[in-house]
Amino acid sequence: MLKNNAGPVATNLSSSRVAEDIAKKYNQTCHRSAVGEINVVKKMQEVNAVIGGEGNGGVINPDLHYGRDALAGIAMILQLLAEREISSSAYRRSLPDYYMRKDKMQLTDIDGDAVLNKAEKQFAEQNPDTTDGVKIDFEDGWVHLRKSNTEPIIRIYSEGISPEKAKELAQLVKNKVLI
Repeated sequence: MLKNNAGPVATNLSSSRVAEDIAKKYNQTCHRSAVGEINVVKKMQEVNAVIGGEGNGGVINPDLHYGRDALAGIAMILQLLAEREISSSAYRRSLPDYYMRKDKMQLTDIDGDAVLNKAEKQFAEQNPDTTDGVKIDFEDGWVHLRKSNTEPIIRIYSEGISPEKAKELAQLVKNKVLI
């Protein structure tokens, strides 16, 4: 998409860093929004993004409409594979490897807002993003803490350059923010 239609990209805070890597490859910016399709769409409209989506595979192509569209995503991938004359596995090998981990922290006896505030303070040197909870970027991964809208938990998403690094970063943050 960016090869033929240069412009910004938008995705949510919990989506893979690979979106930033690809945007950077084409000298574009990847903008982050709060989790949720409507938040990604609003960010896309705000920055005039040419493509967006969420880590669950939901692609949003504003040339078609502002909504996730699995069939459009499939068509875009098939077009890319045909144009480059490569297999899907060969294309996958061309992308960086990141490993995501999802965990949660029960809030039965813990103040979720206090946990998020502590995370922001404990990792202030990393300039955490507080658009939606607290996202902390590290050189070799990131951790995103956000309160669930449906359960008394804080969701802990992490991504690293290896499964072990994703686990290590999540544990580092949990150890520093448990009250």
